[in-house]
Amino acid sequence: MKTTTEGLTRGRLNDLLDAVCASTGLSSREAELLKFTNNAVFRLRRAPVVVRIAGSAATRTRVPTVVQVAHWLARHDFPSVRLLADVEQPLSVDGHLITLWECVPEVGPRPGGTDLGILLRDLHALADPPHLPKWRPMTEIRQRLNEPEELSADDHAFLQHECDDVEEQLATLNYTLAPGIIHGDAFLGNVIAGPHGPVLCDFDSTTIGPREWDLTPVAVGSLRMNYPVDEHNPLAKEYGFDVTRWEGFPVLRRLRELKLVTSVLPILRSNPTIRPQWEHRMRNFKTRDLTVRWQPYR
Repeated sequence: MKTTTEGLTRGRLNDLLDAVCASTGLSSREAELLKFTNNAVFRLRRAPVVVRIAGSAATRTRVPTVVQVAHWLARHDFPSVRLLADVEQPLSVDGHLITLWECVPEVGPRPGGTDLGILLRDLHALADPPHLPKWRPMTEIRQRLNEPEELSADDHAFLQHECDDVEEQLATLNYTLAPGIIHGDAFLGNVIAGPHGPVLCDFDSTTIGPREWDLTPVAVGSLRMNYPVDEHNPLAKEYGFDVTRWEGFPVLRRLRELKLVTSVLPILRSNPTIRPQWEHRMRNFKTRDLTVRWQPYR
Protein backbone atom coordinates (compact mmCIF):
# COMPACT_ATOMS: atom_id res chain seq x y z
CA MET A 1 0.00 0.00 0.00
CA LYS A 2 1.48 3.30 -1.10
CA THR A 3 1.17 6.29 1.19
CA THR A 4 1.47 9.96 0.40
CA THR A 5 4.47 11.90 1.65
CA GLU A 6 3.14 15.32 0.71
CA GLY A 7 1.74 16.27 4.11
CA LEU A 8 -0.56 19.11 3.07
CA THR A 9 -0.91 20.58 6.53
CA ARG A 10 -2.49 23.95 7.15
CA GLY A 11 0.97 25.47 7.42
CA ARG A 12 2.00 24.00 4.07
CA LEU A 13 -1.22 25.25 2.47
CA ASN A 14 -0.54 28.73 3.81
CA ASP A 15 2.96 28.64 2.32
CA LEU A 16 1.57 27.65 -1.08
CA LEU A 17 -1.09 30.35 -0.86
CA ASP A 18 1.52 33.00 0.03
CA ALA A 19 3.70 31.92 -2.88
CA VAL A 20 0.98 31.96 -5.52
CA CYS A 21 -0.36 35.30 -4.31
CA ALA A 22 3.10 36.83 -4.36
CA SER A 23 3.64 35.63 -7.93
CA THR A 24 0.35 37.16 -9.14
CA GLY A 25 0.39 40.45 -7.24
CA LEU A 26 -2.34 39.45 -4.80
CA SER A 27 -2.42 39.57 -1.01
CA SER A 28 -2.94 36.41 1.04
CA ARG A 29 -3.45 38.31 4.29
CA GLU A 30 -6.51 37.16 6.24
CA ALA A 31 -7.47 34.65 3.53
CA GLU A 32 -10.27 32.30 4.61
CA LEU A 33 -10.02 28.53 4.15
CA LEU A 34 -13.47 27.57 2.86
CA LYS A 35 -12.89 23.84 2.35
CA PHE A 36 -10.15 21.25 2.51
CA THR A 37 -11.21 17.87 1.08
CA ASN A 38 -10.25 17.05 -2.52
CA ASN A 39 -8.97 20.61 -2.89
CA ALA A 40 -8.02 23.34 -0.47
CA VAL A 41 -10.20 26.34 -1.33
CA PHE A 42 -9.30 29.81 -0.04
CA ARG A 43 -11.21 33.06 -0.41
CA LEU A 44 -8.98 36.12 -0.41
CA ARG A 45 -10.03 39.04 1.75
CA ARG A 46 -8.34 41.80 -0.23
CA ALA A 47 -9.50 40.86 -3.72
CA PRO A 48 -12.58 39.06 -5.10
CA VAL A 49 -10.58 35.90 -5.82
CA VAL A 50 -10.85 32.24 -4.84
CA VAL A 51 -7.72 30.06 -4.82
CA ARG A 52 -7.95 26.28 -5.32
CA ILE A 53 -4.98 24.09 -4.44
CA ALA A 54 -5.21 20.49 -5.68
CA GLY A 55 -5.09 18.29 -2.58
CA SER A 56 -3.80 15.02 -4.01
CA ALA A 57 -2.07 13.44 -6.98
CA ALA A 58 -5.46 12.25 -8.27
CA THR A 59 -6.82 15.78 -8.14
CA ARG A 60 -3.73 17.27 -9.80
CA THR A 61 -4.15 15.05 -12.87
CA ARG A 62 -7.55 16.63 -13.50
CA VAL A 63 -6.58 20.29 -13.21
CA PRO A 64 -5.83 20.80 -16.95
CA THR A 65 -9.30 19.45 -17.77
CA VAL A 66 -10.83 21.81 -15.19
CA VAL A 67 -9.21 24.77 -16.95
CA GLN A 68 -10.34 23.51 -20.38
CA VAL A 69 -13.95 23.08 -19.25
CA ALA A 70 -14.02 26.49 -17.57
CA HIS A 71 -12.90 28.21 -20.77
CA TRP A 72 -15.47 26.27 -22.82
CA LEU A 73 -18.34 27.17 -20.48
CA ALA A 74 -17.28 30.82 -20.54
CA ARG A 75 -17.41 30.82 -24.35
CA HIS A 76 -21.00 29.55 -24.12
CA ASP A 77 -21.83 32.18 -21.48
CA PHE A 78 -22.97 29.34 -19.24
CA PRO A 79 -23.73 30.26 -15.61
CA SER A 80 -20.54 28.89 -14.08
CA VAL A 81 -17.54 30.16 -12.15
CA ARG A 82 -14.89 31.94 -14.22
CA LEU A 83 -11.14 31.65 -14.10
CA LEU A 84 -9.33 34.83 -13.13
CA ALA A 85 -8.54 36.70 -16.32
CA ASP A 86 -5.01 37.62 -17.47
CA VAL A 87 -3.38 34.82 -15.48
CA GLU A 88 -1.80 31.80 -17.17
CA GLN A 89 -3.53 28.80 -15.63
CA PRO A 90 -3.00 26.46 -13.96
CA LEU A 91 -0.11 27.77 -11.89
CA SER A 92 2.53 25.41 -10.51
CA VAL A 93 4.18 25.97 -7.13
CA ASP A 94 6.60 23.34 -5.84
CA GLY A 95 4.83 20.67 -7.89
CA HIS A 96 1.34 21.68 -6.73
CA LEU A 97 -1.22 22.87 -9.29
CA ILE A 98 -3.23 25.93 -8.33
CA THR A 99 -6.07 27.78 -10.04
CA LEU A 100 -7.43 31.28 -9.41
CA TRP A 101 -11.12 32.08 -9.85
CA GLU A 102 -13.36 35.11 -9.79
CA CYS A 103 -15.22 35.09 -6.49
CA VAL A 104 -18.99 34.82 -6.90
CA PRO A 105 -20.73 36.58 -3.99
CA GLU A 106 -23.32 34.29 -2.44
CA VAL A 107 -26.13 36.81 -2.17
CA GLY A 108 -28.93 35.17 -4.15
CA PRO A 109 -31.66 32.80 -2.92
CA ARG A 110 -30.49 29.38 -1.77
CA PRO A 111 -30.33 27.09 -4.83
CA GLY A 112 -32.46 23.96 -4.78
CA GLY A 113 -33.08 20.82 -6.77
CA THR A 114 -35.06 22.69 -9.42
CA ASP A 115 -32.12 25.05 -10.02
CA LEU A 116 -29.67 22.18 -10.37
CA GLY A 117 -32.08 20.38 -12.68
CA ILE A 118 -32.09 23.43 -14.98
CA LEU A 119 -28.31 23.73 -14.89
CA LEU A 120 -27.81 20.07 -15.73
CA ARG A 121 -30.38 20.07 -18.49
CA ASP A 122 -28.74 23.10 -20.06
CA LEU A 123 -25.22 21.71 -19.58
CA HIS A 124 -26.17 18.43 -21.23
CA ALA A 125 -27.67 20.34 -24.17
CA LEU A 126 -24.57 22.44 -24.96
CA ALA A 127 -23.07 21.88 -28.39
CA ASP A 128 -19.45 21.21 -29.33
CA PRO A 129 -18.11 19.97 -25.99
CA PRO A 130 -14.32 19.99 -25.65
CA HIS A 131 -12.32 16.82 -26.08
CA LEU A 132 -12.67 15.24 -22.65
CA PRO A 133 -11.69 11.91 -21.14
CA LYS A 134 -14.31 9.19 -20.92
CA TRP A 135 -16.00 8.55 -17.60
CA ARG A 136 -13.82 6.14 -15.65
CA PRO A 137 -14.89 6.55 -12.01
CA MET A 138 -12.89 3.62 -10.71
CA THR A 139 -9.63 5.15 -11.94
CA GLU A 140 -10.13 8.15 -9.67
CA ILE A 141 -11.01 5.99 -6.67
CA ARG A 142 -8.04 3.69 -7.21
CA GLN A 143 -5.74 6.71 -7.42
CA ARG A 144 -6.93 7.78 -3.99
CA LEU A 145 -6.36 4.29 -2.67
CA ASN A 146 -2.75 4.61 -3.85
CA GLU A 147 -2.09 7.60 -1.58
CA PRO A 148 -4.07 7.19 1.65
CA GLU A 149 -3.10 8.68 4.98
CA GLU A 150 -3.49 6.40 8.01
CA LEU A 151 -5.66 3.74 6.37
CA SER A 152 -5.43 0.28 7.90
CA ALA A 153 -4.44 -2.69 5.76
CA ASP A 154 -7.84 -4.33 6.36
CA ASP A 155 -9.75 -1.21 5.29
CA HIS A 156 -7.50 -0.81 2.27
CA ALA A 157 -8.16 -4.41 1.20
CA PHE A 158 -11.90 -3.98 1.71
CA LEU A 159 -12.01 -0.86 -0.45
CA GLN A 160 -9.92 -2.49 -3.15
CA HIS A 161 -12.43 -5.36 -3.25
CA GLU A 162 -15.30 -2.86 -3.43
CA CYS A 163 -13.67 -1.24 -6.45
CA ASP A 164 -13.42 -4.59 -8.21
CA ASP A 165 -17.01 -5.53 -7.41
CA VAL A 166 -18.54 -2.17 -8.40
CA GLU A 167 -16.50 -2.10 -11.59
CA GLU A 168 -17.93 -5.49 -12.60
CA GLN A 169 -21.47 -4.29 -11.91
CA LEU A 170 -21.00 -1.06 -13.88
CA ALA A 171 -20.07 -3.09 -16.95
CA THR A 172 -23.50 -4.74 -16.90
CA LEU A 173 -25.62 -1.55 -16.87
CA ASN A 174 -27.89 -0.55 -19.75
CA TYR A 175 -28.30 3.22 -19.65
CA THR A 176 -31.51 4.93 -20.73
CA LEU A 177 -30.28 8.48 -21.39
CA ALA A 178 -27.96 9.40 -24.25
CA PRO A 179 -24.35 9.79 -23.10
CA GLY A 180 -22.44 13.06 -23.39
CA ILE A 181 -20.71 15.69 -21.30
CA ILE A 182 -21.43 15.36 -17.59
CA HIS A 183 -20.48 17.50 -14.64
CA GLY A 184 -19.50 14.39 -12.71
CA ASP A 185 -20.16 15.65 -9.16
CA ALA A 186 -23.51 17.36 -9.50
CA PHE A 187 -24.77 18.07 -6.00
CA LEU A 188 -25.95 21.33 -4.47
CA GLY A 189 -22.61 21.92 -2.78
CA ASN A 190 -21.33 22.70 -6.26
CA VAL A 191 -23.97 25.35 -6.95
CA ILE A 192 -23.38 28.93 -5.80
CA ALA A 193 -26.21 31.38 -5.09
CA GLY A 194 -24.85 34.17 -7.29
CA PRO A 195 -26.35 37.67 -7.62
CA HIS A 196 -27.67 36.86 -11.10
CA GLY A 197 -28.85 33.34 -10.34
CA PRO A 198 -27.36 29.93 -9.49
CA VAL A 199 -23.83 29.29 -10.77
CA LEU A 200 -22.21 25.87 -11.31
CA CYS A 201 -18.69 25.22 -10.00
CA ASP A 202 -16.09 22.45 -9.50
CA PHE A 203 -15.29 20.69 -12.78
CA ASP A 204 -12.77 18.19 -11.42
CA SER A 205 -14.94 15.26 -12.49
CA THR A 206 -16.28 16.59 -15.81
CA THR A 207 -16.03 13.92 -18.50
CA ILE A 208 -18.00 12.25 -21.27
CA GLY A 209 -20.27 9.66 -19.69
CA PRO A 210 -23.79 8.54 -18.73
CA ARG A 211 -26.20 11.35 -17.86
CA GLU A 212 -27.71 9.10 -15.19
CA TRP A 213 -24.54 9.70 -13.17
CA ASP A 214 -25.19 13.45 -13.00
CA LEU A 215 -28.62 12.73 -11.48
CA THR A 216 -27.26 10.31 -8.89
CA PRO A 217 -25.53 12.58 -6.29
CA VAL A 218 -28.68 14.45 -5.27
CA ALA A 219 -30.67 11.20 -5.24
CA VAL A 220 -28.09 9.58 -2.97
CA GLY A 221 -27.91 12.72 -0.86
CA SER A 222 -31.64 12.53 -0.28
CA LEU A 223 -31.36 8.91 0.83
CA ARG A 224 -28.08 8.98 2.75
CA MET A 225 -27.16 12.47 3.92
CA ASN A 226 -28.77 14.22 6.86
CA TYR A 227 -30.11 17.10 4.77
CA PRO A 228 -33.17 19.02 6.01
CA VAL A 229 -34.84 19.23 2.57
CA ASP A 230 -35.39 16.62 -0.13
CA GLU A 231 -33.98 18.12 -3.33
CA HIS A 232 -34.17 14.96 -5.44
CA ASN A 233 -37.83 15.12 -6.42
CA PRO A 234 -37.67 18.75 -7.65
CA LEU A 235 -34.52 17.95 -9.64
CA ALA A 236 -36.06 14.84 -11.21
CA LYS A 237 -39.22 16.74 -12.13
CA GLU A 238 -37.30 19.62 -13.72
CA TYR A 239 -34.86 17.39 -15.59
CA GLY A 240 -37.56 14.96 -16.67
CA PHE A 241 -36.01 11.73 -15.42
CA ASP A 242 -36.08 10.05 -12.00
CA VAL A 243 -32.86 8.08 -11.72
CA THR A 244 -34.09 6.23 -8.61
CA ARG A 245 -36.74 4.49 -10.73
CA TRP A 246 -34.12 3.19 -13.16
CA GLU A 247 -33.04 -0.40 -12.58
CA GLY A 248 -29.35 0.49 -12.53
CA PHE A 249 -29.64 3.02 -9.70
CA PRO A 250 -28.55 0.66 -6.87
CA VAL A 251 -25.20 0.21 -8.62
CA LEU A 252 -24.72 3.96 -9.10
CA ARG A 253 -25.73 4.54 -5.48
CA ARG A 254 -23.06 2.11 -4.31
CA LEU A 255 -20.51 3.84 -6.54
CA ARG A 256 -21.47 7.26 -5.20
CA GLU A 257 -21.16 6.10 -1.61
CA LEU A 258 -17.80 4.51 -2.37
CA LYS A 259 -16.65 7.87 -3.71
CA LEU A 260 -17.99 9.66 -0.62
CA VAL A 261 -15.99 7.29 1.59
CA THR A 262 -12.74 7.41 -0.40
CA SER A 263 -12.71 11.09 -1.40
CA VAL A 264 -10.75 12.19 1.67
CA LEU A 265 -8.29 9.30 1.98
CA PRO A 266 -5.28 11.40 0.87
CA ILE A 267 -5.86 13.94 3.68
CA LEU A 268 -7.05 11.84 6.64
CA ARG A 269 -3.97 12.81 8.64
CA SER A 270 -3.52 16.30 7.21
CA ASN A 271 -7.09 17.32 8.09
CA PRO A 272 -7.92 15.42 11.31
CA THR A 273 -11.28 17.16 11.81
CA ILE A 274 -12.83 14.97 9.12
CA ARG A 275 -11.70 11.69 10.68
CA PRO A 276 -14.76 11.05 12.94
CA GLN A 277 -17.19 11.48 10.04
CA TRP A 278 -15.02 9.33 7.76
CA GLU A 279 -14.97 6.53 10.35
CA HIS A 280 -18.76 6.79 10.68
CA ARG A 281 -19.21 6.50 6.91
CA MET A 282 -16.73 3.67 6.58
CA ARG A 283 -18.39 1.67 9.35
CA ASN A 284 -21.86 1.92 7.76
CA PHE A 285 -20.55 1.30 4.28
CA LYS A 286 -18.80 -1.90 5.38
CA THR A 287 -21.92 -3.26 7.10
CA ARG A 288 -24.15 -2.35 4.09
CA ASP A 289 -26.44 -0.36 6.38
CA LEU A 290 -28.30 1.94 3.98
CA THR A 291 -30.46 3.55 6.68
CA VAL A 292 -27.81 5.42 8.71
CA ARG A 293 -27.46 9.09 7.84
CA TRP A 294 -24.15 10.81 7.11
CA GLN A 295 -23.04 14.39 7.71
CA PRO A 296 -21.03 16.54 5.28
CA TYR A 297 -17.28 16.67 5.85
CA ARG A 298 -16.35 19.91 7.61
